[in-house]
Amino acid sequence: MDVLVVGANGRTGRHVLPLLKQAGFNPRAMIRNHDQRNDMETLGADVVAGDLEKPLGYAVDDNRVCIFVAGSGSKTGPEKTVDVDFHGAINLIETCERKKIRRFIMLSSMNTDDPESGPEKLRHYLAAKAGADNRLRTSLMNWTIVRPGFLTDEPSHELLEIAPSLGSLEGAGSISREDVAKVLVACLSRENTIGKTFDIIDGKTPLEEALDSV
Repeated sequence: MDVLVVGANGRTGRHVLPLLKQAGFNPRAMIRNHDQRNDMETLGADVVAGDLEKPLGYAVDDNRVCIFVAGSGSKTGPEKTVDVDFHGAINLIETCERKKIRRFIMLSSMNTDDPESGPEKLRHYLAAKAGADNRLRTSLMNWTIVRPGFLTDEPSHELLEIAPSLGSLEGAGSISREDVAKVLVACLSRENTIGKTFDIIDGKTPLEEALDSV
C-alpha cells in the first residue's frame, strides 16, 4: 500500500519513512526541494514533488493513506505558520477528500484544544493546528489525530502515557520523535484509532498496550 508522508524531510518524518518500509508499506515522501531526494530514497521512500501552498493533486494521486507530519515550528512567524499549518494542511485534507484517500493520520500537538493555555510563543502555532484538526474531523476520511507533548530526539523507549486530552495526563511531558513515529505507523493497522484524538507523552505503558486503550 502506498502511503504519502507530508513533512517527510522533518525530524519526525525521517523516522516515519523506514518504519513504514519495515511494516510492509510503500512510503512516498512529498518534498519541495529536490536536493532532498537522495536522503528520502536512502530512507526507503519513493519521492513525489509537492508544496502545501500550491495545488497538490499530482502528489496525492495513487495513494490510499496520508500521514501529515509537516509543521512550520515555533521559530516561524505567525503569517508563515498560518500558511503551512492551517491553510496548507487544509489544502491537503481537501485534496485527499477529492482524491478519495481513505485514511489520514495527523500529527498535531498538545494544547490545541485551548491554544491560549500553551506557551505564548507557541499560541499562533497551536491555533493554526487546532483549525486544521477541526477541519479534518469534519472530513469524509477515516482520520486519527495524534497530539504529542514536547518532542525530543532521545532514543525510543516504546513506553507511553496516552489519553484523550491533556487534562487526563499528569503534566505536559515530553516524548521522543522516534516513539511518535512508531505511534503514527502503528495507527495504520489499528481500527480502534479511527475517529480518535489522543495525547501521548513518555510513560510506563508499552506502546502496543497503550494504543489498545484508545
